[in-house]
Amino acid sequence: MNELLYLKDEQIKEFIEKLYIVYRELLSDTKPTLKKYSLGLAHQKVIHLLSMYNGITISDLLKKLNITKQSLNRVIKDLIKNKFIYFEKDKKDTRLKHIYLSEIGQKLFKEIFSVQKKRIFKAFVNSSSKEVLYFDSVVKKIINEKI
Repeated sequence: MNELLYLKDEQIKEFIEKLYIVYRELLSDTKPTLKKYSLGLAHQKVIHLLSMYNGITISDLLKKLNITKQSLNRVIKDLIKNKFIYFEKDKKDTRLKHIYLSEIGQKLFKEIFSVQKKRIFKAFVNSSSKEVLYFDSVVKKIINEKI
């Protein structure tokens, strides 16, 4: 374990490369499904977040995605056109709109998720519980690290 305290630049570069490959592979698994509906990775990210935060507001979704409102509008228009999402006004503050996955949006999410889940599940099953817990811990630290 002490060798981890002395990571060299080459080791860190290799780790970053692995993160790129993980991202590429995880998202490439879903391309056939997305292509079937003429959707892209931006749509997939929104659908995924809506599956986790059903009823999220536009401003909260923008914060989670860390993108501009203009970028999100294009994706939202496509998802509305295909009836994957719908909006409801807030009962207390009608200026706020909450976004939900429709029934067909939920089916699309399940289709996408099942493909991704296979890869993740296989990796977790072939890892020790310690490895899974450490991996999750390290990923959370990478996400929350401020430069």
